[in-house]
Order: sequence, then C-alpha cells, then structure tokens
Amino acid sequence: MMNVSFTLNYRLLVSLAAAFMLLQGCAVNPVSGKQQFVLVSESQEIAMGAQGAASVSQSIGVVDDPALQTYVQELGSRMALASERPHLPWSFSVLDDPTPNAFAFPGGYIFITRGLMGLMGNEAELVSVLGHEIGHVTARHSVAMMTRAQVAQIGLGVGSILSPELAQFSEAATGGLSLLFLSYGRDAERQADDLGFQYALDHGYDVREMVNVFASLQHAGQLAGHSPLPNWLASHPGPAERIQRIETRLGNLDQSLAGTRVGRDDYLARVDGMVFGVNPRQGYFEDNRFMHPDLAFRITFPAGWKTQNLAQVVLAGSPDQDAVVQLALAGGTPSEAARQFFAQEGLTSSNVGQRSINGLSAMLGRFQTQTASGQLGGLAAFIAHGGHTYRVLAYTPADRLSHYGSAFEQSILSFARLTDRKALARQPERIAIVRTSRAMTLASFNAQYPSVIDLERLALINQVSGPDVPIPAGTPVKRVVR
Repeated sequence: MMNVSFTLNYRLLVSLAAAFMLLQGCAVNPVSGKQQFVLVSESQEIAMGAQGAASVSQSIGVVDDPALQTYVQELGSRMALASERPHLPWSFSVLDDPTPNAFAFPGGYIFITRGLMGLMGNEAELVSVLGHEIGHVTARHSVAMMTRAQVAQIGLGVGSILSPELAQFSEAATGGLSLLFLSYGRDAERQADDLGFQYALDHGYDVREMVNVFASLQHAGQLAGHSPLPNWLASHPGPAERIQRIETRLGNLDQSLAGTRVGRDDYLARVDGMVFGVNPRQGYFEDNRFMHPDLAFRITFPAGWKTQNLAQVVLAGSPDQDAVVQLALAGGTPSEAARQFFAQEGLTSSNVGQRSINGLSAMLGRFQTQTASGQLGGLAAFIAHGGHTYRVLAYTPADRLSHYGSAFEQSILSFARLTDRKALARQPERIAIVRTSRAMTLASFNAQYPSVIDLERLALINQVSGPDVPIPAGTPVKRVVR
C-alpha cells in the first residue's frame, strides 16, 4: 500500500513543477504585447527553425538563381527588419518546387516556392505573401502551437515506421519537414493576413494586389505535380473569407493608395525564364516509372504507391503506409557500400551476394533489424551505373515482408540504363514574358504566341478570368515554352 506522506509529497512536487513551468513559460507576445504562455524560448525557437530550414533546403533544394534569391531576400528583410522582431536571423529563400506555397519556420526562416512565384504577377503580391509569413513569426504562432502540442503530450513530427537510431534509412522523414504540415488556426491566419497587409502598406506597396494572390490560389492545386510539399489549400484555410476580409479592410482604409508600388515589370523580369512545373532534368515520373535524363537511369515503383522526388532521395510509399521503397546515392563501390550497410550494429543480413541487374554490377541482400516499434525487414541493393553507386532500400515491418517481398524485388530489378532518346532529351518548361504589341484577348495571344500548357492554366498564371478577357497593348504576358 502506498505511503500517505509519499503521496502528498508527490502531489506537492507535481504542483510545484506545474507552477514553475507556468512561471517559466510566461512571455510577452511581440505583436500583441500581452502575456503568452509558451514553453519554447527564443533561442530554442531559432535553433528549431534553423534545423527545419536546413532540412527543407537539403531535401527539396533551392532555385539555382542567385539574383532571384537576392531579390527575395532583400524584399523580405526590408519588412522584417522594421517588424516587431528585427533582431531575428531573418532568411528568405525560393524553393525549387512546383507547388504554389509559402511557409515560415520558427525564428525567421521563410520559404516561397517557384510554383507560387510563377503564379503571382507583381512585386506587391510577393511582398504581401512574405509579409503574411513574417507575421506568423513575429506573432510566434508556431511557438504557440508547439507549446500546445507539448502540453498535450502529443509531440511534433509526422512519424516514421523507423526508430531514431535507424533514421539513416529514411532521410526524407526528418523533423524539419514535419513543421510544414502544422496548420495554424483561423485566428492565427487572420492575424498573419492583417500583419502582412500592414507591413506591405507601411513599405509603400499597393495592398489591393493581395486579393489577387488568394484568388489565384483557389485554383492552383493542378500546378503541384509530384511534390512532397503540402499545397496552399492543404496548409492554409480557404481563401474566400480571407478575400472578403481584405476587401473590407481596403474599404476602411483612411489613406489613398495612389502612387503605391505594384512593381509588375520588375517582378516579371525576375521570373522570365524560370522553370515551370516539374523540372525533368532533375528526374520525373510517368505513372509509377521514374526517369532521370541527366543521370540516365530509370526505375519502376509498385503501381498505386505514392511517390516523391526529393533533392537527395526518391521515395514510394504503399497505400497502407506500411512499406517504403527508397532510392538514393551511396558512397564507394557496390561492394563497399553493401559491406558498410550490412555491417551496421543491430542489423542481421542474409542472402547477400553479387549479381547483375539489367547488365549493371550490383550487390543484393536481405536484412532485418529491431526498432522501438517492432522488427523491420527488407531488401537492399547497391547498383553501379554511370560512375555512381545507387542504393535501393525496400522495407516494411518484418511480418509484412512476405506480402511485399515480390513488389520490392520487382522494383529493385527494374533499375536500368535510360536509353529512350525522347526521355533523355526532355527539357523543362519555362516561363517567357512577351509584351503585347496590340490589344488582344488571351486566346488571340496564345494563337500568336503558343504555350505548351492549356488556356485554363495560361489564364491562371496570368491572373485573368478567362481566354476572352481583353488585354491592353503593351501588357507583359506570361507564356510557357519548352
């Protein structure tokens, strides 16, 4: 039977610990000026944001255009340094991803995708988006969410079938990426909209353009392609109410917007030549087949599985989310890479041997290992091609290996040289800016300057409501060419 005095002391300790946590957790919100209960210090916030930003930059990749990156960094920094938290290590980057989105990590690390850059039409729109994301950071929205998660003891992260000690099996399942899937509440999104509106207005921008962003994003889901990022509608509330709130605020403005900056020509000059959609030179999917023209290989993943092409790894996950096939580069020769992999502590191997896969030298074997959530089993192959060694890992809980074994083996044995000339020669589609010489509709523009995308998407990226809308002479218009 439990000692009564011990029970009382234990309750006292719990009460004292709770009181101490409350005292330590009280902070003044930089935007509202009110007391806020948070369990994440500013230094922790910055550290987590830096880790998440590094993870996303590495996993997704940033656009290789220094001039574009500098342009976005300068626009964002100008507002951030005049915000309520100017001392943060503010960073603004353009991700090389076709999904239209923007998001902020704690501590001032902000990303916008080239998919959203291609959708917008001027600098005022860009600034309003950057201001919205700055608002999430200045108001510490992610910190408040993390505090609620800690208090509820549900933690952060999207989860993995792997234990932390075996995280090297799945580079894409990093803690940083999980922050992308946190959805702010409606009040937080409204506050970020209001802050972004005010930041843009304070810096002389025409905030009427903010409405165009939300209107375009309503129909932008089709631009995503195979991307690991959530689209805007998945990570933000619906835009209809937000458009109405902005229009109401515009109607209540007590100042004229005459002379405020739109920056259409300057902005479009930055996106002229930008890749549109998936960049096939970095690898692309046709159904469940993945092809990489620059590295000249192909591999077929199980039909019906969800696929992702990240900067350093290609993934396919089963519909039941209990199996993964993963392709990445490995160091050394196939023999050296296999020896290092199968020699890992806690991992048992079987049937490891050398073989030829479609004429390519390879090492192939089975493995099992114990994780915190049970035994994991799978196949590992190390294949030499084009001066590189490719590692294909296929794994699942050990009791499911007999179910997925055939699919795993078929994927591994499908790895081969890419010899199809059409696939090898495939080039990315790019945005090209053309200034109209006369008044015309979008349909007549497309007849004179054809695009490789349909009229519906062409209208979307030019922010016109339809193909028959008149376009004045001298207007810069986007087209998409290959």
